[in-house]
Amino acid sequence: MFAVTILGNNSAVPAFNRHPTSQVVTMDGTNFLVDCGEGTQIQLINYKIRRNKISHIFISHLHGDHYFGLVGLLNSFSLLSHQQELHLYGPAPLEKIIQLQLEAAATELCYPFHFHPITKAATLVETEKIRIQCFPTNHRIECYGFSFEEKKEPRKLIIEKAKALGIPANYYSRLTNGEDYTNKEGHLIKNEEVTIATMPGKKYAFCADTKYDENLIPYILNADMIYHETTYLDNFLEKAESRFHSTTKQAAKLAKKANVKKLLIGHFSSRYDKLDEFEKEARSIFPNTSLALEGVCFEV
Repeated sequence: MFAVTILGNNSAVPAFNRHPTSQVVTMDGTNFLVDCGEGTQIQLINYKIRRNKISHIFISHLHGDHYFGLVGLLNSFSLLSHQQELHLYGPAPLEKIIQLQLEAAATELCYPFHFHPITKAATLVETEKIRIQCFPTNHRIECYGFSFEEKKEPRKLIIEKAKALGIPANYYSRLTNGEDYTNKEGHLIKNEEVTIATMPGKKYAFCADTKYDENLIPYILNADMIYHETTYLDNFLEKAESRFHSTTKQAAKLAKKANVKKLLIGHFSSRYDKLDEFEKEARSIFPNTSLALEGVCFEV
């Protein structure tokens, strides 16, 4: 399953039973935690997210509503005798912040902990099946978004046809990787004759905090689903720009330009107690928009 569970969808101040930013991306049997605002570990419990399946945490930037729950979570892992390696990715200053808090409390984590500083667009995690990358966003301080992508599976071999054409078995893996085959007589057997194309992998992008910026498009182009902040309704456009945030219609416009399939919107300002107008404004430009409501699991 490839899915995104929303733990927190509010901006700086918790309000109206909404919590600061956090979400879990589930891929290939692993839970990846994206941002860790205050109350995240309580939300993990509330929505029955298995903490022992979390092996990687990604922090977009160092505004408190995106990481003030982090040290508490790291400490809870230790108190619960967590044994799995934990990899944390975030802006470089985060490492000193964590060290200071742990040292002040004379706390030693009982599990292998690895901090990976983010300084530029890069591939952070790559396996045979998935690829996780980061990219810079346009916020008031250093800030990064994250993309989660399934790798396309190799082409499927039509083994009966390959045998009938005399292709040796030791060449099969090259066929599934897209190569053609030339037999001893010099006859070219096109890859498409003996293999079937598989479905492309799916992609989800978390665009973090950002003002409207079309420089994000190459990182989210054709994604199956993206999350983009909409701190304000569109009548607060000037305030959004001055605070390096986005409005409903700006997020929808970017999703449309990037040709994504689905848009999730969140990071709502605490000035709003109801969210219906957010969805209405965004859908006026990009119909396939949903509110990133807490506790909802969206399949990519």
